[in-house]
Formats: sequence, C-alpha cells, structure tokens
Amino acid sequence: MARSASAKDRVVYPLEKRVVNPVVMLAWGLGIPPPGDALLETTGRRTGRPRRTPICDGLDGEVFWLVAQRGRRADWVRNIAANPRVRVRVRSESGVSWRAGTAHILDEDDPRERQRLIGRGNLARRFCVCASAAMGTSPLTVRIDLDPS
Repeated sequence: MARSASAKDRVVYPLEKRVVNPVVMLAWGLGIPPPGDALLETTGRRTGRPRRTPICDGLDGEVFWLVAQRGRRADWVRNIAANPRVRVRVRSESGVSWRAGTAHILDEDDPRERQRLIGRGNLARRFCVCASAAMGTSPLTVRIDLDPS
C-alpha cells in the first residue's frame, strides 16, 4: 500500500498544485467561488505570510470540518501545527465571508466517516468530498472552532 500511495502522490499532488488549485483560486479571485468549495488561510510556518488553499466546504454551524488528503505531509497541516489560528472563506446566505478560528488536528477521528458526514445533504459538497477522497493517500481530519461571528 505504501508504494501505491507514493505513486498516487507523485501523480495527484502535482496535478492539484499546478492545475486544479490555480483554477479554483482564479474562480475565487473573480468572485465566482465554485459551489462546495471554501478557502483556508494559514500562516506560513517559515515565512509568516498568509497561505491560501482551496478546500471542501465543511461548515457546520460554528465548526468547520476538513480532511487533509495527504495527512501531516500537507503544507497547510504543517502550518496549522506551527500556528493553529486560521481563517476560512465560505459562502453563506449573506454572501461570501471570512471566518477566523482555531484549528485542531484530530489524529483519532475517522477521516472517511468525516468526509461522508461533510458531504451529507449537499450535492456540491458531496462532489468535492468524493473527488478529494479519491485523490487522498493518508487522510487526516482537522476541526476548526470558529470565533463567534
């Protein structure tokens, strides 16, 4: 399994980084965020600069759930480990807005079950989560406790 995960990483990670993520970031920049998507903003662990990453929309009240496809190898997870204060940009009834919060890496949570729960009841989210799950090699759950709005 480690060999297939490694091979999958060598194909999927560059495809996401160089093709999928730039297209999603462009859509956000143009003000037309893809349904089911959100943006995560972390602080770079070495640079201290804001780093934005497209993610699946896991907003559930005052908690935001997400699953890192590459687990602790994901740069944004490493950034969270260094500084758990983050922001997420989400679509809501009142439009698109940034929400600040504190992220927690949950090693004991079942990421496959979490993905199922995130996608429940919303077709766009389900599509995002299914695509993410198909590309994942070592999924890891992250919970963000959002500050009161």
